[in-house]
Amino acid sequence: MRVRLDSWTRHLYKPRPLLLVVALASAGVHAENVGGVNLPDGAVKVGENRYRVKDDFKGTLKHYQAVYPPGAYPRRQVVNQPGVKAVHIVNPSGKGFEGLNIYEANDEVRIFVVRGTPEQRPGKK
Repeated sequence: MRVRLDSWTRHLYKPRPLLLVVALASAGVHAENVGGVNLPDGAVKVGENRYRVKDDFKGTLKHYQAVYPPGAYPRRQVVNQPGVKAVHIVNPSGKGFEGLNIYEANDEVRIFVVRGTPEQRPGKK
């Protein structure tokens, strides 16, 4: 008598490398891209072109330092008031957005995407 050592269900208990990579990649939360601006994970829209992020101010700046390097995207301090931190990042190409403001006030970090004028935006009149 012949004994079968393998079965059709073997694929259920042996992970396939490609499927494992695809499953892990799709399980992660991807950063949102709005008007050409890469928003940090977990950003929540609170108004037109305004987003609240869950990270602190330093963490948000660290994210944008990796996404938009300071050498290519100049930065400047926007406001100098007690309890308010704000940085403006300029988009030199002006494609999609002119820049973005990152600010912290009342223990909340927000991002404002500065869009171009309607004649600069593609598809708008």
